[in-house]
Amino acid sequence: MNYFSSEFKLGILGGGQLGKMLLSETRKFDIQTYVLDPSDESPCKIACNHFFKGDLTDFETVYNFGKQVDVLTFEIELVNIEALEKLENEGIRVYPSSKTLRGIQNKGIQKDFYKNNKIPTADYEIFQDLAALKIKVANNQIQLPFVWKCTEFGYDGNGVKIIRESNDLEQLPDVECIAEEMVPFKNELAVIVCRNPSGEIKTYPVVEMEFHPEANQVEYVICPARIEEIVAEKARSIALNVSVKFDHVGLLAVEMFQTEDNRILVNEVAPRPHNSGHYSIEASYTSQFENHLRAILDLPLGNTDSKLTGIMVNLSGEEGFVGNVIYENIEKILGWRGVTPHIYGKKQMRPFRKMGHVTIVHENVNEARILAEKVKNTIRVISRQ
Repeated sequence: MNYFSSEFKLGILGGGQLGKMLLSETRKFDIQTYVLDPSDESPCKIACNHFFKGDLTDFETVYNFGKQVDVLTFEIELVNIEALEKLENEGIRVYPSSKTLRGIQNKGIQKDFYKNNKIPTADYEIFQDLAALKIKVANNQIQLPFVWKCTEFGYDGNGVKIIRESNDLEQLPDVECIAEEMVPFKNELAVIVCRNPSGEIKTYPVVEMEFHPEANQVEYVICPARIEEIVAEKARSIALNVSVKFDHVGLLAVEMFQTEDNRILVNEVAPRPHNSGHYSIEASYTSQFENHLRAILDLPLGNTDSKLTGIMVNLSGEEGFVGNVIYENIEKILGWRGVTPHIYGKKQMRPFRKMGHVTIVHENVNEARILAEKVKNTIRVISRQ
Protein backbone atom coordinates (compact mmCIF):
# COMPACT_ATOMS: atom_id res chain seq x y z
CA MET A 1 0.00 0.00 0.00
CA ASN A 2 1.37 3.40 -0.98
CA TYR A 3 0.38 5.84 1.73
CA PHE A 4 2.02 8.77 -0.03
CA SER A 5 -0.08 8.74 -3.19
CA SER A 6 -3.31 6.86 -2.67
CA GLU A 7 -6.97 6.84 -1.77
CA PHE A 8 -6.15 5.10 1.51
CA LYS A 9 -8.73 5.74 4.26
CA LEU A 10 -7.89 5.86 7.97
CA GLY A 11 -10.72 5.84 10.52
CA ILE A 12 -10.41 7.19 14.05
CA LEU A 13 -12.97 6.40 16.75
CA GLY A 14 -13.07 9.43 19.02
CA GLY A 15 -12.64 13.07 18.11
CA GLY A 16 -10.82 14.53 21.11
CA GLN A 17 -7.41 16.12 21.45
CA LEU A 18 -5.53 12.84 20.92
CA GLY A 19 -7.22 12.41 17.55
CA LYS A 20 -6.55 16.04 16.65
CA MET A 21 -2.83 15.64 17.33
CA LEU A 22 -2.77 12.34 15.42
CA LEU A 23 -4.43 14.07 12.45
CA SER A 24 -1.61 16.61 12.30
CA GLU A 25 0.72 13.68 11.52
CA THR A 26 -1.52 12.22 8.81
CA ARG A 27 -0.83 15.34 6.72
CA LYS A 28 2.73 14.11 6.18
CA PHE A 29 1.11 11.27 4.23
CA ASP A 30 -1.50 11.30 1.47
CA ILE A 31 -4.37 9.55 3.20
CA GLN A 32 -8.01 10.38 3.80
CA THR A 33 -9.11 10.65 7.41
CA TYR A 34 -12.52 9.73 8.84
CA VAL A 35 -13.53 10.55 12.43
CA LEU A 36 -16.51 9.40 14.52
CA ASP A 37 -17.41 11.27 17.71
CA PRO A 38 -20.63 11.96 19.66
CA SER A 39 -20.02 15.73 19.80
CA ASP A 40 -20.47 18.22 16.97
CA GLU A 41 -17.87 20.38 18.71
CA SER A 42 -15.12 17.75 18.88
CA PRO A 43 -11.55 19.07 18.39
CA CYS A 44 -11.04 16.69 15.42
CA LYS A 45 -13.85 18.16 13.35
CA ILE A 46 -11.72 20.94 11.85
CA ALA A 47 -8.79 18.64 11.05
CA CYS A 48 -10.20 15.56 9.28
CA ASN A 49 -11.49 14.94 5.75
CA HIS A 50 -14.80 13.39 6.86
CA PHE A 51 -16.51 13.85 10.23
CA PHE A 52 -19.44 11.74 11.49
CA LYS A 53 -21.45 12.35 14.64
CA GLY A 54 -22.43 9.18 16.47
CA ASP A 55 -22.33 7.01 19.59
CA LEU A 56 -19.00 5.17 19.98
CA THR A 57 -20.64 2.45 22.09
CA ASP A 58 -23.42 1.67 19.58
CA PHE A 59 -22.76 -1.47 17.51
CA GLU A 60 -24.39 -0.33 14.26
CA THR A 61 -22.85 3.14 14.39
CA VAL A 62 -19.30 1.85 14.89
CA TYR A 63 -19.74 -1.01 12.39
CA ASN A 64 -21.14 1.22 9.62
CA PHE A 65 -18.41 3.78 10.20
CA GLY A 66 -15.70 1.13 10.11
CA LYS A 67 -16.94 -0.31 6.80
CA GLN A 68 -15.90 2.92 5.07
CA VAL A 69 -12.19 2.73 5.94
CA ASP A 70 -9.13 0.54 5.34
CA VAL A 71 -7.58 0.77 8.82
CA LEU A 72 -9.47 1.66 11.99
CA THR A 73 -7.89 2.96 15.19
CA PHE A 74 -9.21 4.71 18.30
CA GLU A 75 -8.19 7.48 20.68
CA ILE A 76 -10.52 6.39 23.49
CA GLU A 77 -11.10 2.89 24.88
CA LEU A 78 -14.85 3.23 25.43
CA VAL A 79 -15.94 1.87 22.04
CA ASN A 80 -18.11 -1.07 20.96
CA ILE A 81 -15.81 -4.12 20.89
CA GLU A 82 -18.34 -6.42 19.17
CA ALA A 83 -18.44 -4.05 16.18
CA LEU A 84 -14.64 -4.11 16.00
CA GLU A 85 -14.67 -7.92 16.02
CA LYS A 86 -17.16 -8.07 13.16
CA LEU A 87 -15.13 -5.56 11.14
CA GLU A 88 -11.96 -7.61 11.68
CA ASN A 89 -13.77 -10.76 10.53
CA GLU A 90 -14.76 -8.91 7.35
CA GLY A 91 -11.19 -7.87 6.55
CA ILE A 92 -10.95 -4.38 8.06
CA ARG A 93 -7.65 -3.91 9.90
CA VAL A 94 -8.29 -2.68 13.46
CA TYR A 95 -5.31 -1.58 15.54
CA PRO A 96 -5.04 -2.08 18.42
CA SER A 97 -7.14 -5.22 17.91
CA SER A 98 -10.47 -6.01 19.54
CA LYS A 99 -8.72 -8.80 21.46
CA THR A 100 -6.18 -6.35 22.91
CA LEU A 101 -8.92 -3.86 23.79
CA ARG A 102 -11.04 -6.57 25.44
CA GLY A 103 -8.20 -7.29 27.85
CA ILE A 104 -7.81 -3.61 28.76
CA GLN A 105 -11.23 -1.91 28.59
CA ASN A 106 -12.42 -3.38 31.92
CA LYS A 107 -9.90 -2.67 34.68
CA GLY A 108 -10.84 -5.83 36.56
CA ILE A 109 -10.04 -7.97 33.50
CA GLN A 110 -6.87 -5.90 33.06
CA LYS A 111 -5.72 -6.58 36.65
CA ASP A 112 -6.46 -10.30 36.26
CA PHE A 113 -4.39 -10.26 33.07
CA TYR A 114 -1.35 -8.98 35.00
CA LYS A 115 -1.83 -11.59 37.71
CA ASN A 116 -2.23 -14.46 35.22
CA ASN A 117 0.84 -13.35 33.24
CA LYS A 118 3.02 -12.81 36.32
CA ILE A 119 3.33 -9.07 35.64
CA PRO A 120 4.04 -7.23 38.93
CA THR A 121 1.06 -5.18 40.11
CA ALA A 122 -0.50 -4.06 43.41
CA ASP A 123 -2.69 -6.56 45.27
CA TYR A 124 -6.40 -6.14 44.58
CA GLU A 125 -9.88 -7.63 44.89
CA ILE A 126 -12.79 -7.23 42.46
CA PHE A 127 -16.34 -6.58 43.70
CA GLN A 128 -19.53 -6.85 41.67
CA ASP A 129 -21.13 -3.93 43.48
CA LEU A 130 -20.65 -1.44 46.30
CA ALA A 131 -22.63 -3.52 48.83
CA ALA A 132 -20.17 -6.41 48.56
CA LEU A 133 -17.25 -4.04 49.15
CA LYS A 134 -18.95 -2.43 52.16
CA ILE A 135 -19.43 -5.83 53.83
CA LYS A 136 -15.73 -6.64 53.60
CA VAL A 137 -14.75 -3.20 54.89
CA ALA A 138 -17.22 -3.49 57.80
CA ASN A 139 -15.73 -6.89 58.71
CA ASN A 140 -12.18 -5.47 58.60
CA GLN A 141 -11.30 -7.83 55.74
CA ILE A 142 -9.84 -4.95 53.73
CA GLN A 143 -7.14 -2.76 55.18
CA LEU A 144 -7.69 1.00 55.15
CA PRO A 145 -6.63 3.12 53.38
CA PHE A 146 -7.03 1.55 49.92
CA VAL A 147 -7.61 2.72 46.36
CA TRP A 148 -11.10 2.30 44.91
CA LYS A 149 -11.45 2.10 41.11
CA CYS A 150 -14.53 1.54 39.02
CA THR A 151 -13.81 -1.16 36.43
CA GLU A 152 -15.38 0.73 33.52
CA PHE A 153 -15.88 4.30 32.25
CA GLY A 154 -13.17 5.93 34.35
CA TYR A 155 -10.91 8.60 32.86
CA ASP A 156 -8.69 11.55 33.90
CA GLY A 157 -8.97 10.86 37.61
CA ASN A 158 -12.70 10.09 37.44
CA GLY A 159 -13.48 6.63 38.77
CA VAL A 160 -10.51 6.57 41.18
CA LYS A 161 -10.74 7.48 44.89
CA ILE A 162 -8.58 6.93 47.95
CA ILE A 163 -10.72 5.41 50.72
CA ARG A 164 -9.27 6.47 54.08
CA GLU A 165 -12.29 5.65 56.28
CA SER A 166 -15.51 3.68 55.86
CA ASN A 167 -17.61 6.85 55.52
CA ASP A 168 -15.77 7.59 52.24
CA LEU A 169 -17.67 4.65 50.71
CA GLU A 170 -20.95 6.59 50.93
CA GLN A 171 -19.83 8.94 48.13
CA LEU A 172 -19.17 6.12 45.64
CA PRO A 173 -21.42 4.93 42.79
CA ASP A 174 -22.90 1.42 42.97
CA VAL A 175 -20.85 -0.22 40.21
CA GLU A 176 -18.42 -3.08 39.71
CA CYS A 177 -15.17 -1.98 41.29
CA ILE A 178 -11.69 -2.84 42.50
CA ALA A 179 -10.25 -2.40 45.97
CA GLU A 180 -6.52 -2.06 45.43
CA GLU A 181 -3.70 -2.03 47.95
CA MET A 182 -2.35 1.48 48.49
CA VAL A 183 1.25 1.17 47.36
CA PRO A 184 3.87 3.29 49.15
CA PHE A 185 5.72 4.65 46.14
CA LYS A 186 8.32 7.33 45.52
CA ASN A 187 7.61 7.90 41.83
CA GLU A 188 4.83 7.42 39.30
CA LEU A 189 6.41 6.47 35.99
CA ALA A 190 5.24 5.67 32.47
CA VAL A 191 6.75 4.01 29.42
CA ILE A 192 5.23 4.27 25.95
CA VAL A 193 5.78 1.22 23.75
CA CYS A 194 5.19 1.28 20.00
CA ARG A 195 4.83 -1.93 17.99
CA ASN A 196 3.83 -2.68 14.39
CA PRO A 197 2.16 -5.82 12.96
CA SER A 198 5.53 -7.06 11.68
CA GLY A 199 6.75 -7.23 15.28
CA GLU A 200 9.12 -4.26 15.32
CA ILE A 201 8.97 -2.80 18.81
CA LYS A 202 10.48 0.25 20.53
CA THR A 203 10.06 2.11 23.81
CA TYR A 204 10.26 5.78 24.57
CA PRO A 205 12.37 6.86 27.57
CA VAL A 206 10.84 6.44 31.02
CA VAL A 207 8.92 9.54 32.09
CA GLU A 208 8.06 10.76 35.58
CA MET A 209 4.55 12.01 36.33
CA GLU A 210 3.59 14.53 38.99
CA PHE A 211 -0.10 14.48 39.92
CA HIS A 212 -2.52 17.11 41.19
CA PRO A 213 -3.26 16.11 44.82
CA GLU A 214 -7.05 16.59 44.54
CA ALA A 215 -7.94 15.84 40.93
CA ASN A 216 -5.77 12.69 40.63
CA GLN A 217 -4.70 14.08 37.26
CA VAL A 218 -1.23 14.54 35.81
CA GLU A 219 0.08 18.10 36.15
CA TYR A 220 3.63 17.57 34.87
CA VAL A 221 5.32 14.89 32.75
CA ILE A 222 9.12 14.94 32.93
CA CYS A 223 11.33 13.19 30.36
CA PRO A 224 13.70 11.67 31.20
CA ALA A 225 12.52 10.55 34.62
CA ARG A 226 14.90 11.57 37.40
CA ILE A 227 15.66 7.97 38.41
CA GLU A 228 18.66 5.62 38.37
CA GLU A 229 19.45 3.95 35.05
CA ILE A 230 19.00 0.46 36.54
CA VAL A 231 15.43 1.38 37.57
CA ALA A 232 14.72 2.89 34.14
CA GLU A 233 15.92 -0.30 32.42
CA LYS A 234 13.68 -2.40 34.67
CA ALA A 235 10.68 -0.21 33.84
CA ARG A 236 11.32 -0.42 30.07
CA SER A 237 11.80 -4.20 30.29
CA ILE A 238 8.48 -4.67 32.12
CA ALA A 239 6.69 -2.37 29.65
CA LEU A 240 8.03 -4.40 26.71
CA ASN A 241 6.81 -7.61 28.37
CA VAL A 242 3.33 -6.09 28.91
CA SER A 243 3.18 -5.10 25.24
CA VAL A 244 4.18 -8.55 24.02
CA LYS A 245 1.71 -10.30 26.35
CA PHE A 246 -1.15 -8.07 25.15
CA ASP A 247 0.03 -8.61 21.55
CA HIS A 248 -0.78 -4.97 20.93
CA VAL A 249 -0.21 -2.95 17.74
CA GLY A 250 0.12 0.83 17.85
CA LEU A 251 0.99 2.64 21.06
CA LEU A 252 0.67 1.25 24.57
CA ALA A 253 1.20 3.60 27.51
CA VAL A 254 2.22 1.60 30.59
CA GLU A 255 1.76 3.49 33.87
CA MET A 256 3.80 2.22 36.81
CA PHE A 257 4.77 2.79 40.43
CA GLN A 258 8.39 2.83 41.61
CA THR A 259 8.24 1.63 45.23
CA GLU A 260 10.49 2.79 48.04
CA ASP A 261 12.63 -0.35 47.55
CA ASN A 262 12.80 0.22 43.75
CA ARG A 263 10.34 -2.45 42.68
CA ILE A 264 8.28 -1.61 39.58
CA LEU A 265 4.54 -2.33 39.73
CA VAL A 266 2.25 -1.87 36.72
CA ASN A 267 -0.72 0.37 37.57
CA GLU A 268 -2.67 0.37 34.30
CA VAL A 269 -2.27 0.73 30.55
CA ALA A 270 -3.83 2.72 27.71
CA PRO A 271 -3.73 1.28 24.15
CA ARG A 272 -3.42 4.63 22.33
CA PRO A 273 -1.47 7.88 22.34
CA HIS A 274 -1.31 9.13 25.89
CA ASN A 275 -0.92 12.25 28.01
CA SER A 276 2.46 10.96 29.21
CA GLY A 277 3.79 11.15 25.63
CA HIS A 278 2.74 14.67 24.60
CA TYR A 279 6.22 16.01 25.34
CA SER A 280 7.46 13.95 22.35
CA ILE A 281 5.95 16.36 19.79
CA GLU A 282 8.73 18.86 20.49
CA ALA A 283 11.33 16.86 22.44
CA SER A 284 11.63 13.55 20.50
CA TYR A 285 12.99 12.69 17.08
CA THR A 286 9.63 11.02 16.34
CA SER A 287 6.49 12.03 18.23
CA GLN A 288 4.21 9.43 19.77
CA PHE A 289 1.53 10.40 17.26
CA GLU A 290 3.73 9.82 14.22
CA ASN A 291 4.88 6.49 15.65
CA HIS A 292 1.29 5.40 16.31
CA LEU A 293 0.53 6.14 12.67
CA ARG A 294 3.67 4.33 11.48
CA ALA A 295 2.82 1.34 13.67
CA ILE A 296 -0.80 0.85 12.59
CA LEU A 297 0.22 1.23 8.92
CA ASP A 298 3.02 -1.36 9.43
CA LEU A 299 5.73 1.11 8.44
CA PRO A 300 9.23 1.23 10.01
CA LEU A 301 9.08 2.83 13.45
CA GLY A 302 10.78 6.17 14.03
CA ASN A 303 13.55 7.03 16.48
CA THR A 304 12.07 7.28 20.00
CA ASP A 305 15.09 9.02 21.54
CA SER A 306 14.79 12.55 22.92
CA LYS A 307 16.63 15.50 21.42
CA LEU A 308 16.48 17.42 24.71
CA THR A 309 14.79 17.23 28.09
CA GLY A 310 11.04 17.62 27.65
CA ILE A 311 8.48 18.61 30.26
CA MET A 312 4.76 18.79 29.63
CA VAL A 313 2.43 20.98 31.67
CA ASN A 314 -1.26 20.10 31.54
CA LEU A 315 -3.63 23.05 31.09
CA SER A 316 -6.80 22.17 32.97
CA GLY A 317 -9.90 24.12 33.85
CA GLU A 318 -9.54 26.17 37.00
CA GLU A 319 -11.74 25.46 40.00
CA GLY A 320 -14.74 27.76 40.37
CA PHE A 321 -15.30 28.25 36.64
CA VAL A 322 -17.68 26.62 34.14
CA GLY A 323 -18.63 27.74 30.65
CA ASN A 324 -17.07 29.22 27.49
CA VAL A 325 -13.32 28.93 27.88
CA ILE A 326 -10.87 31.84 28.14
CA TYR A 327 -7.09 31.29 28.14
CA GLU A 328 -5.34 34.06 30.06
CA ASN A 329 -1.67 34.98 29.52
CA ILE A 330 -0.87 32.52 26.70
CA GLU A 331 0.83 35.37 24.84
CA LYS A 332 3.19 35.94 27.79
CA ILE A 333 4.76 32.49 27.57
CA LEU A 334 5.30 32.67 23.80
CA GLY A 335 8.40 34.79 24.31
CA TRP A 336 10.03 32.22 26.60
CA ARG A 337 12.72 30.02 25.09
CA GLY A 338 11.72 26.41 24.37
CA VAL A 339 8.05 26.88 25.32
CA THR A 340 5.28 25.66 23.00
CA PRO A 341 1.54 25.77 23.83
CA HIS A 342 -1.07 23.37 22.42
CA ILE A 343 -4.72 24.42 22.71
CA TYR A 344 -7.13 21.54 22.15
CA GLY A 345 -10.09 23.50 20.79
CA LYS A 346 -12.69 22.48 23.38
CA LYS A 347 -15.26 25.24 23.66
CA GLN A 348 -16.54 24.49 27.17
CA MET A 349 -14.38 24.35 30.26
CA ARG A 350 -15.06 22.92 33.72
CA PRO A 351 -12.79 22.35 36.71
CA PHE A 352 -9.92 19.95 35.91
CA ARG A 353 -11.04 19.30 32.32
CA LYS A 354 -7.98 18.97 30.08
CA MET A 355 -8.02 21.97 27.75
CA GLY A 356 -4.46 22.01 26.44
CA HIS A 357 -0.83 21.51 27.34
CA VAL A 358 2.49 23.33 27.14
CA THR A 359 5.82 21.68 26.33
CA ILE A 360 9.14 22.98 27.62
CA VAL A 361 12.36 21.74 25.96
CA HIS A 362 15.68 22.49 27.61
CA GLU A 363 19.23 21.15 28.01
CA ASN A 364 18.82 20.87 31.80
CA VAL A 365 15.98 18.94 33.45
CA ASN A 366 16.02 20.95 36.70
CA GLU A 367 15.88 24.31 34.91
CA ALA A 368 13.12 22.95 32.65
CA ARG A 369 11.12 21.94 35.74
CA ILE A 370 11.46 25.47 37.18
CA LEU A 371 10.25 26.96 33.89
CA ALA A 372 7.34 24.49 33.82
CA GLU A 373 6.22 25.75 37.23
CA LYS A 374 6.42 29.32 35.95
CA VAL A 375 4.23 28.38 32.96
CA LYS A 376 1.73 26.67 35.28
CA ASN A 377 1.50 29.74 37.49
CA THR A 378 1.15 32.16 34.55
CA ILE A 379 -1.61 30.63 32.41
CA ARG A 380 -5.20 30.51 33.64
CA VAL A 381 -7.92 28.43 32.01
CA ILE A 382 -11.16 30.10 33.08
CA SER A 383 -14.53 31.31 31.79
CA ARG A 384 -16.53 34.52 31.86
CA GLN A 385 -18.42 34.68 35.13
